Amino acid sequence: MIPEPEDKLDATAQVVVSGPEDDTLDWRQIDWRRAERNVWRLRQRIFTASKAGDLPRVRRLQKLMLRSRSNTLVSVRRVTERNAGRLTAGVDGEVVLTPEAKTELVSRVQDARESFKALPVRRVFIPKPGGKKRPLGIPVILDRCHQARVLNALEPEWEARFEPKSYGFRPGRGCHDAIAAIFQVAKQNPRRLWVLDADLAGAFDRIGHAHILAMIGAFPARGMVRAWLKAGVVENGRLSRTEEGTPQGGVASPLLLNIALHGMETAAGARYGVDNHAMKGSPVLIRYADLSRDPDKPALRGRLGYVAGWGVSLAEPVAGAGSGHITWGSCVWEAAR
Repeated sequence: MIPEPEDKLDATAQVVVSGPEDDTLDWRQIDWRRAERNVWRLRQRIFTASKAGDLPRVRRLQKLMLRSRSNTLVSVRRVTERNAGRLTAGVDGEVVLTPEAKTELVSRVQDARESFKALPVRRVFIPKPGGKKRPLGIPVILDRCHQARVLNALEPEWEARFEPKSYGFRPGRGCHDAIAAIFQVAKQNPRRLWVLDADLAGAFDRIGHAHILAMIGAFPARGMVRAWLKAGVVENGRLSRTEEGTPQGGVASPLLLNIALHGMETAAGARYGVDNHAMKGSPVLIRYADLSRDPDKPALRGRLGYVAGWGVSLAEPVAGAGSGHITWGSCVWEAAR
């Protein structure tokens, strides 16, 4: 079996299109299975290198992912066909619907001749339970495609590093996994008498830019991430600068939030064995996005005050929502549900 050439996977390959290699790109004829496989293999290599602590190799592979034509194809398809907001335009009013327009968008993303410049997001509001509204920031279609490309390079590095009890906005994990984790902790150790139900106040809106950039370090697309964070917001025709937060609505925003909140378990004093079971006397922090439940004594709330240095804080307890202490027992399972 011939070994795979090191760091040469699909950097400039254009063979994901059926037919001769010199054919013009035809959206309808793209071999999507092959394109998805190329991206998956490169993501796996980034994950493996990150798990092994080989940061130089991680950076080389991430550069390769950012140049990959397969990554561009998959990212454009995700934004224009699979995302729920594919019909929602940004500040430029552009949506991409036809195969010809998608082909042109691939060329604009892959073969950019001018320096990258992020455009401001368009602020819209969607209803929340209780009559409140949640602000969303809608990037332009070109920025969404670039964010999807960056996501495929950055996410596998951090999936190898994220803490074991983090469940929100992660591939292969969901809210039911968090519920099951809470149940398992309650079942295995009846001596735990309290649960701290915590919510970070406006995490997407308040997370510190400097903290996010410090966490991603020398990531090859760091400049693009900084440009998105600083691009600004247009609301009712007026442009506002963004000095904090990441727009809730961007493709890469959930990952950036998880990166920014990485370290909560360690700072809370959680300690795990090789099987990811909590060690004796250790608290257990279970996080789903910006929500957390910690089956331990109420004093733990004070330990989590360190998140203020990241630009966010714990929300004040609100009846029926937000943060608070719940007595251990059957009501914990009901609250988790």
